[in-house]
This record gives sequence, C-alpha cells and structure tokens, in this order.
Amino acid sequence: MTKDELKEKIKTIVGNIYNPETLTGKEEITLDAPKFPVLQKFPKLKDIIVDLLTDQYEIFVSDIQWVAPKPTTFRIILGNGEPFMLTYTPRSWIAVIEGKKYYLLNLSEEESATEAIARMLAYGIAEEKPVEGETTETPTEEPSAEEPAPEEEV
Repeated sequence: MTKDELKEKIKTIVGNIYNPETLTGKEEITLDAPKFPVLQKFPKLKDIIVDLLTDQYEIFVSDIQWVAPKPTTFRIILGNGEPFMLTYTPRSWIAVIEGKKYYLLNLSEEESATEAIARMLAYGIAEEKPVEGETTETPTEEPSAEEPAPEEEV
C-alpha cells in the first residue's frame, strides 16, 4: 500500500464516520472527569440524591461510594464528613440516616429523611484531631489565693 492509497483510505473512513449529519456542533466536549463517576453508572441514584438534597447536591456531598452490589448500596459522604447510606430495592430506595431507616417510597418518610440530612449538615465540619507529638495547650485554672478552700463540716 502506497502513501497516497493510505491517505485516500483514511479520508473515506473518516468521511463515513464523521459525516456532517452527526456533527451538529451542539455537543460540548470536555476533558474534565466528572466529580462523581458513580452517578453516570447509576442514573437513578442521581435522581434520588436530587430529591433528598437539591439539584445543587455537589455543594453538600464530598464523595459517593459504591459499597455493595446486592442489594445495591451506596455511601454518601457529606461535606462535613458525616455519611449516610442509600440502598436500592426493586420497590423503592431505602435511606439509612443516623441509624434510622427511611423508605423513600412514602412522601412523609422522604421528607423525614431530608430533615435528617439537614440536621447532619448542621453539625458542621468535624474538628481535626491533633497529630501524635503535638501538644495542645489548654489553660488550667489554679485556685487563687484570695478564695479560701471550702471547709468541711464534721
């Protein structure tokens, strides 16, 4: 095969694959990796997270982990490090938040789950523990000389 034949073959292949009908120019091509790749694999999970948090869930969620394949279980870690679990069942999603199960098929339980997540978000960011070798100075109060010690009655 000569150089010219190879060029022609490539042109015909490219012309067949990339015809003007398939290229509309409306598709946006990005090289950015999605923040939560699990949501691309499980689109129903994204729907339930949007129901529980809002469509701006990315602000409040730091990680989504796939924990178990059967029943399909996910650990959602909030921005403050507090986790909760979502489990998919054929009938409904089940949320386990602070040890309590919420069956998200019922609207009242979905609202209760949303309120529980709001409480968890209100906890704030967890304080960092000191690293070994570091000392934290805490002021200790010594009894002042002005106050006499309480006397014991006999």
